Amino acid sequence: MTEYSTRRISVALMLAVSLFLASGCVTTTDSRFQRVADREQAVEDYVRLATAYIGQGNTDRARVHLDRAKELAPESPAVLSTMGLLYQADSEDELAERSFKAAIANKPGYTRARVYYGAFLFGKNRFEEARDQFAAASRDTEYSDRASVFFNLGRCEERLENHEAAVTAYRRSVELSRGDARSLLALSRNLVATGDYESAEYYYGRLTGLMQRNTNLRHSPESLITGIRIARHVGDLDREASFVLLLRNDFPNSLEYQQYKVLKVDGQ
Repeated sequence: MTEYSTRRISVALMLAVSLFLASGCVTTTDSRFQRVADREQAVEDYVRLATAYIGQGNTDRARVHLDRAKELAPESPAVLSTMGLLYQADSEDELAERSFKAAIANKPGYTRARVYYGAFLFGKNRFEEARDQFAAASRDTEYSDRASVFFNLGRCEERLENHEAAVTAYRRSVELSRGDARSLLALSRNLVATGDYESAEYYYGRLTGLMQRNTNLRHSPESLITGIRIARHVGDLDREASFVLLLRNDFPNSLEYQQYKVLKVDGQ
């Protein structure tokens, strides 16, 4: 988070407090609804600040804001799930998992808690459990970043070697993201794994076209070995040779280059 963003949120917090205090002096028509709304906004701002500090690795500052949020709403799923992130950053895995579960138990429809918990489980190689959380999160049509949810669901299915299911999830991620590079590559890779080279070539073509239009995008060993597999299958020897040259020159020590040498020996 930028200094400007932090300052803006801090100002919003101070304004909310000032307005709350002023209301008691100016009018007697203050309602319980307004007080609840002020408290919810304060909790939201504290959680936003805490999340930003966690992202920056500043867990001490994050804890200060989360403690304030907990004072206002100790059972809030937003507070509990962000506490899980904080515990995770501090390598307190048991406490992190307990917080994520509490957030989901308090409000099963709070999708962000499921996303956080799914990422936590994936990081622990608990892919089936992570898949369940991302699958539940994917059903929330109002969630703002559904493309990432489906991408992570695809990652879980891929790790479980369920390539058909991975294709379904990655394809949805491509649709929702309007074709971002990581989803296009993941979809192409898994289509190759399922033997659907025609579809793989189509999506891989979209990926390379995107790379041509955006000079910030570069081939990775993963994208090159995927391109090699597709080019070899369709018999495009020139394109295969071009990808092989890039892989050998730019990533000679990569696992993907070792995979290519095996492909070459096996004649696959």
